[in-house]
Amino acid sequence: MKAWFAQHVRALSASLAKLGRAPLATALNVLVFGVAVSLPAGLYAGLDNLQRFAGNLERKPQISLFLTLDASAADTAAIESRLRQNAGIASFAFVPRENALEEFRQQAGLGDVIAQLSHRQQGEPARNARNVDEQANNPLPDAFVINANSDEPRTLDKMRAEFAQWPAVEHATLDSAWAEKLAAAVAFGRLATLFLATLLSVALIAVVFNTIRLQILTLRDEIEVARLIGATDPFIRRPFLYYGAAQGFIGGLLACLIIAAAFALLDENMRAFAELYAADFRLRGLAYGDSMAVLAFSAVLGWLGARLSVGRHLKQSI
Repeated sequence: MKAWFAQHVRALSASLAKLGRAPLATALNVLVFGVAVSLPAGLYAGLDNLQRFAGNLERKPQISLFLTLDASAADTAAIESRLRQNAGIASFAFVPRENALEEFRQQAGLGDVIAQLSHRQQGEPARNARNVDEQANNPLPDAFVINANSDEPRTLDKMRAEFAQWPAVEHATLDSAWAEKLAAAVAFGRLATLFLATLLSVALIAVVFNTIRLQILTLRDEIEVARLIGATDPFIRRPFLYYGAAQGFIGGLLACLIIAAAFALLDENMRAFAELYAADFRLRGLAYGDSMAVLAFSAVLGWLGARLSVGRHLKQSI
C-alpha cells in the first residue's frame, strides 16, 4: 500500500514539475481551460441570479379588471357585487382612475407619457357623465385588483376569461403571465447552457488529447525503454493522467476566479437596476458546492483527455 501511494506521489510531483518547466505552454492551456469552463459556469450562475431576482419580485398572482371609460357608478357597483358573491375570490380592491393616474405619475420617467396621453384625450368627446376636464386629462380607466383563492394557472386563466365577458369590463389581465414566461426562458437558458457545456467539454478533451500526444511523441524513446525493463501500462500512464488532471484543475480554478471577478464588476450596476424595482439585490457568484463541482469537472476533463491520448498510444505500440 505504501509503495502504491509513493508511486502516485512521485507521479504527481513529476507532473507538477513538468508544468513548471514549460510555463508559457502551461499558461496558454490553463487559459483555454479557464475561459471555456467559465462560459457555461457563468451562464449557470447568471440564470440562478435571474431566478433569485424574479423571486424577490414575485407576488401572489392577481387578476386586474379594467373598466370601460364610460362605465357608470351603477356598472361599478354591479361588478363589485358579483365579485363579492364569487367563492373563488379571496379579496379585491377597487382602484379609481384618479388614484391610478396619481400612481402612474409617481413612476420614474413617465411624466412625458402622461402629458402625451392627456393631450391626445383633450380632443375627444366625453363618453360618460364624468367631468369633461377630468376625462380629457385622465386616460386611465377604473379598475379592480383581485386576489384569487387558487394559485393554479388554469383556474386563474379561467377566472380571467370569465371576468373579461362581464358588462363594462374592457380588459382583464393575469399578472402571473410574466412569471410563466420567465420560467420558460430560464428553462431554455439552462438547456442552452448544457448544450454549450457539452460542446466546450469535447473541445477541452481534444485540447488535452493533443497536448498529451505531443508529449508522448517527445518521450517515445523513454517510454519504450521503460517498457523493455518491465514498466507496466498503468505506471507509464500515471504521470500523464496527473498532468492532464492538474491542467484541468488549475483551469477550473481560473474559471472560478473569472466568474467571481465578472460578478463583482457587474454587481454595482445590478444593484442600481434592482433599485428601479424597489428591490435590494446583489449578484451572487458560484456557491461553494458549485465551485467544487467546477473544479472536479475540469480535472475530470483533463484526466479524460490524457487517458484517451495515452491509451491510444499504448494500444498502437503493442
